[in-house]
Amino acid sequence: MKSIDNILNAIMSNFYHLAPWLLRLGLGTSFVFHGLSKFPLPPQKLIDYFGFSSELASFVAISELGAGILLLLGGFLKGHVGNLVTRFAAGVIVIVMIFAFTIAHSDWFITPKLFMSEQIFLIIIGLYFFIRGNN
Repeated sequence: MKSIDNILNAIMSNFYHLAPWLLRLGLGTSFVFHGLSKFPLPPQKLIDYFGFSSELASFVAISELGAGILLLLGGFLKGHVGNLVTRFAAGVIVIVMIFAFTIAHSDWFITPKLFMSEQIFLIIIGLYFFIRGNN
Protein backbone atom coordinates (compact mmCIF):
# COMPACT_ATOMS: atom_id res chain seq x y z
CA MET A 1 0.00 0.00 0.00
CA LYS A 2 1.35 3.39 -0.98
CA SER A 3 1.93 5.90 1.74
CA ILE A 4 0.17 9.23 1.63
CA ASP A 5 3.56 10.85 1.03
CA ASN A 6 4.16 8.72 -2.06
CA ILE A 7 0.68 9.49 -3.38
CA LEU A 8 1.15 13.23 -2.85
CA ASN A 9 4.60 13.08 -4.47
CA ALA A 10 3.13 11.31 -7.49
CA ILE A 11 0.37 13.91 -7.85
CA MET A 12 2.45 17.00 -7.09
CA SER A 13 5.38 16.03 -9.32
CA ASN A 14 3.17 17.16 -12.20
CA PHE A 15 3.19 20.66 -10.72
CA TYR A 16 6.88 21.08 -9.75
CA HIS A 17 7.47 23.47 -12.64
CA LEU A 18 4.80 25.81 -11.23
CA ALA A 19 6.48 26.36 -7.85
CA PRO A 20 9.13 28.86 -9.05
CA TRP A 21 6.48 30.60 -11.15
CA LEU A 22 4.31 31.14 -8.08
CA LEU A 23 7.26 32.81 -6.35
CA ARG A 24 8.13 34.81 -9.47
CA LEU A 25 4.54 36.00 -9.96
CA GLY A 26 4.18 36.96 -6.31
CA LEU A 27 7.46 38.87 -6.07
CA GLY A 28 7.28 40.44 -9.52
CA THR A 29 3.69 41.59 -9.05
CA SER A 30 4.46 42.93 -5.59
CA PHE A 31 7.31 45.05 -6.93
CA VAL A 32 5.25 46.27 -9.86
CA PHE A 33 2.57 47.46 -7.43
CA HIS A 34 5.10 48.93 -4.99
CA GLY A 35 6.68 50.88 -7.85
CA LEU A 36 3.35 52.00 -9.35
CA SER A 37 2.17 53.23 -5.95
CA LYS A 38 4.94 55.83 -6.09
CA PHE A 39 3.70 57.36 -9.35
CA PRO A 40 3.31 60.12 -10.56
CA LEU A 41 6.96 61.03 -10.41
CA PRO A 42 8.57 62.30 -8.33
CA PRO A 43 6.97 60.43 -5.43
CA GLN A 44 6.27 63.16 -2.91
CA LYS A 45 5.93 60.71 0.01
CA LEU A 46 9.55 59.58 -0.37
CA ILE A 47 10.71 63.16 -0.65
CA ASP A 48 8.78 64.27 2.44
CA TYR A 49 9.31 61.25 4.67
CA PHE A 50 12.95 60.39 3.89
CA GLY A 51 14.19 63.70 2.56
CA PHE A 52 15.13 62.13 -0.78
CA SER A 53 15.82 64.37 -3.73
CA SER A 54 13.22 64.22 -6.47
CA GLU A 55 15.73 62.36 -8.66
CA LEU A 56 16.45 59.70 -6.02
CA ALA A 57 12.77 59.27 -5.19
CA SER A 58 11.96 58.82 -8.90
CA PHE A 59 14.87 56.38 -9.28
CA VAL A 60 13.49 54.24 -6.44
CA ALA A 61 10.02 54.13 -7.99
CA ILE A 62 11.35 53.30 -11.46
CA SER A 63 13.72 50.69 -10.01
CA GLU A 64 10.90 48.93 -8.17
CA LEU A 65 8.60 48.96 -11.18
CA GLY A 66 11.35 47.93 -13.59
CA ALA A 67 12.62 45.12 -11.37
CA GLY A 68 9.13 43.69 -11.05
CA ILE A 69 8.54 43.79 -14.79
CA LEU A 70 11.97 42.32 -15.57
CA LEU A 71 11.53 39.52 -13.04
CA LEU A 72 8.25 38.55 -14.69
CA LEU A 73 9.72 38.89 -18.18
CA GLY A 74 12.84 36.91 -17.25
CA GLY A 75 10.74 33.79 -16.72
CA PHE A 76 9.67 33.84 -20.36
CA LEU A 77 13.16 34.31 -21.75
CA LYS A 78 15.22 31.20 -22.36
CA GLY A 79 18.90 30.47 -21.92
CA HIS A 80 21.54 32.90 -20.75
CA VAL A 81 19.42 35.96 -21.47
CA GLY A 82 16.59 34.77 -19.21
CA ASN A 83 19.05 33.93 -16.45
CA LEU A 84 20.71 37.34 -16.68
CA VAL A 85 17.43 39.26 -16.76
CA THR A 86 16.09 37.28 -13.79
CA ARG A 87 19.29 37.69 -11.78
CA PHE A 88 19.57 41.40 -12.61
CA ALA A 89 15.96 42.03 -11.53
CA ALA A 90 16.45 39.97 -8.37
CA GLY A 91 19.66 41.86 -7.60
CA VAL A 92 17.82 45.17 -7.87
CA ILE A 93 15.09 43.81 -5.59
CA VAL A 94 17.64 42.67 -3.00
CA ILE A 95 19.40 46.04 -3.09
CA VAL A 96 16.10 47.92 -2.76
CA MET A 97 15.15 45.73 0.21
CA ILE A 98 18.54 46.19 1.90
CA PHE A 99 18.09 49.94 1.65
CA ALA A 100 14.48 49.64 2.85
CA PHE A 101 15.67 47.75 5.93
CA THR A 102 18.53 50.15 6.51
CA ILE A 103 16.64 53.41 5.98
CA ALA A 104 12.96 52.76 6.70
CA HIS A 105 13.02 49.78 9.05
CA SER A 106 16.35 49.90 10.87
CA ASP A 107 14.55 49.19 14.16
CA TRP A 108 13.32 45.83 12.80
CA PHE A 109 16.61 43.95 12.66
CA ILE A 110 16.33 40.55 14.35
CA THR A 111 13.03 41.33 16.01
CA PRO A 112 9.65 39.63 15.74
CA LYS A 113 8.41 42.64 13.74
CA LEU A 114 10.85 41.79 10.93
CA PHE A 115 9.68 38.19 10.72
CA MET A 116 6.01 39.20 10.82
CA SER A 117 6.34 41.59 7.88
CA GLU A 118 6.15 41.01 4.16
CA GLN A 119 9.55 42.63 3.70
CA ILE A 120 11.48 39.61 4.97
CA PHE A 121 9.82 37.45 2.34
CA LEU A 122 10.50 39.96 -0.43
CA ILE A 123 14.24 39.87 0.25
CA ILE A 124 14.32 36.08 0.73
CA ILE A 125 12.50 35.41 -2.54
CA GLY A 126 14.69 38.02 -4.24
CA LEU A 127 17.75 36.15 -2.97
CA TYR A 128 16.26 32.88 -4.26
CA PHE A 129 16.04 34.26 -7.81
CA PHE A 130 19.42 36.00 -7.54
CA ILE A 131 21.03 32.68 -6.61
CA ARG A 132 19.01 30.39 -8.90
CA GLY A 133 18.26 32.58 -11.89
CA ASN A 134 15.96 30.56 -14.13
CA ASN A 135 17.43 27.23 -13.00
